[in-house]
Amino acid sequence: MSEELLINISPMESRVAVLDNGILGEIYIERHHKLGLVGNIYLGTVVRVLPGMQAAFVDIGQSRTAFLHVNDMQREPRAVKKATDTAKNQTSAVTESATDDLDVTLPIANTQSTEVIQASKTLIQHRLHESQRILVQVTKDQLGSKGARLTTNVSLPSRYLVYLPSSEHIGISQRIDGEEERTRLKTELTSLMQTVNLKGGLIARTAAERVPVDKLEEDIYYLLQLWRTICARRQEINHHQSSELIYQELALPLRSIRDLVHADTEKVIIDNAQIYEQVRYFAKEFVPFVYDRIVHYTAEQSLFDVHRVEDDLKDALKRRVDLKSGGYLIIDQTEAMTTIDVNTGSFVGGRSLEDTVYKTNLEATHAIARQLRLRNLGGIIILDFIDMLEQQHKDDVLESLQSQLTQDYAKTKITQVSELGLVEMTRKRTRESLGQQLCEPCSTCQGRGFVKTAETVCFEIFREIMRCARTYNSPKKFTVVAHAAVIDLLLTSESDTVADLEYLLGRVITFDVENLYTQEQYDIVLD
Repeated sequence: MSEELLINISPMESRVAVLDNGILGEIYIERHHKLGLVGNIYLGTVVRVLPGMQAAFVDIGQSRTAFLHVNDMQREPRAVKKATDTAKNQTSAVTESATDDLDVTLPIANTQSTEVIQASKTLIQHRLHESQRILVQVTKDQLGSKGARLTTNVSLPSRYLVYLPSSEHIGISQRIDGEEERTRLKTELTSLMQTVNLKGGLIARTAAERVPVDKLEEDIYYLLQLWRTICARRQEINHHQSSELIYQELALPLRSIRDLVHADTEKVIIDNAQIYEQVRYFAKEFVPFVYDRIVHYTAEQSLFDVHRVEDDLKDALKRRVDLKSGGYLIIDQTEAMTTIDVNTGSFVGGRSLEDTVYKTNLEATHAIARQLRLRNLGGIIILDFIDMLEQQHKDDVLESLQSQLTQDYAKTKITQVSELGLVEMTRKRTRESLGQQLCEPCSTCQGRGFVKTAETVCFEIFREIMRCARTYNSPKKFTVVAHAAVIDLLLTSESDTVADLEYLLGRVITFDVENLYTQEQYDIVLD
């Protein structure tokens, strides 16, 4: 499989498209006035502790307070200064030194360590108190009305590794399959950590597979220096009263080079000269193998138009996704979950109905896996495949789906195909979906996806006129101001009802069209 990265830069936003064999597989969008927060490290201030939820709200300087759950806090370190009075007084668990307010260890040699005072390993009210300063990292961006999700388990990614200052674990990416390679990486990382006296834990990323030890050592020194810089910055601003940004994640173009390019990446095409130079400099330092594959696009036609990315983006916002065979998917995203319905459509197949259903479901697995990545759908996802009778067909469809999901960067988990053809799955969600990024609820239907019929609105108007007549005795005339479709119906099909209502109330009813009104809007003016 060949892959290309397209980096489109405009004054408003940066966009990165991942093309798999010329087809849009993923899209990343970062608007310059609304940069993502994931990966950023803040010295936040605890605003409120909620014992009932075992969580806390933390001010990190954003429009909404962020959310920290006790399960996202690091475990009590081995060397912990014990509070003398642990349960009687929460504030006694914090020393007068501002450095002791930090509920995270700084386990690096030659770096000033911070003692952590905890009254309990589990209860958040014994670990945090209001106005406490705490080092936190964003793991999920703000989604809708929800604030960002935080953790005190800081992690710092590089090209090949992820450094975990508050852990002693050495892990290997699950996508590195070979047992020999996994053993090699674990052995070399253990040795390197002892050599450079690095305290903490490391995770070898997928890109670390078959990477020589000298490259891994370079990454470790980079991460070591980065963590020392963060610790020094934390000490510098320790006495400030407001929440502070300690470390900001790389901008999207550089982040995409660090995280998305690999051996199969044939080209990185950039349409902005300044970003092109920045990316080349970054690649030369951290991802040298891709340096010669970076291309500056200078043609007049838009880079995304040439590769049909704009058209694919428009299609990715549609509810219906057509399959090549004639079948189609219907994708509905709600607050609680996303449902994907598979339909045969115009596909009639060949030998039998079971064969038609089987082929449609198999084709749908490819489209579903692509749409999950492209739309960045997360959380609970229900896949409604067409009912299949043969167990072998169900197994084949599930195996095909699992195979397609191996290309997904996000963690997924799926269940067996039920008797009704349903598959329940989850996909890790760390940022807004494509629809949430680019769209907002319809001002007419308020996100329902449908509006009241003109007839329904007419009947509401009749009821409102009767209500006004009972409430106000003085009006001699009622004027209905509404959408043209509603007024047309009142003057034609419902004209008899209007006449009956005028006779019943003994008052005149007139009508005015307001073109700016939606079909559901209307006003009753009393004269």
